Amino acid sequence: MKKLFLLGFVAILFLACKQEVRYTQKSAEIETYKKVMEDYKTQNWKDYPKHYADTAKVMSNVTRKKGQTVAQAIEKSKEDAKLFTWVVKDDDYEMVVTDKGETWVNYWGLWTGTLKSTKKVYEIPFHNTVRFIDGKIVQENGYWNNSEIVTDMSSMAKTSVSEPAKTQK
Repeated sequence: MKKLFLLGFVAILFLACKQEVRYTQKSAEIETYKKVMEDYKTQNWKDYPKHYADTAKVMSNVTRKKGQTVAQAIEKSKEDAKLFTWVVKDDDYEMVVTDKGETWVNYWGLWTGTLKSTKKVYEIPFHNTVRFIDGKIVQENGYWNNSEIVTDMSSMAKTSVSEPAKTQK
């Protein structure tokens, strides 16, 4: 009887200890970032910044030194919208808590953009990782390879510069 009581007590202690969640695919932070991505997809720039801290830094393919404010990142997205129509799909989210206690949400998606001037379609897989403090995004890092777009835009710029020179001869 004593052993049964002791075993029951140990089981209760074990079950009573709440283990810290270090990895999940369901969290308030993920739901917040889903709203951010929905605002991006629909170009809802009014609601987009609501999820970020006032001091948040956005680093899209750049280091912290070249990071932007949320307002600057929105302006860049507005400029992109003049050149491209886009959709984002294949969303996948996860949240991790680091050994330092930092909360990060990782996002993977597929950006498909059509360059308005040429109708060329680009498919670019990308990854964003965002750090949360007190329910707000304080840092966003974005990673993708846009070299095909850069090369094409550079070629178009060279072509448009050389064409007027040909007509002057």
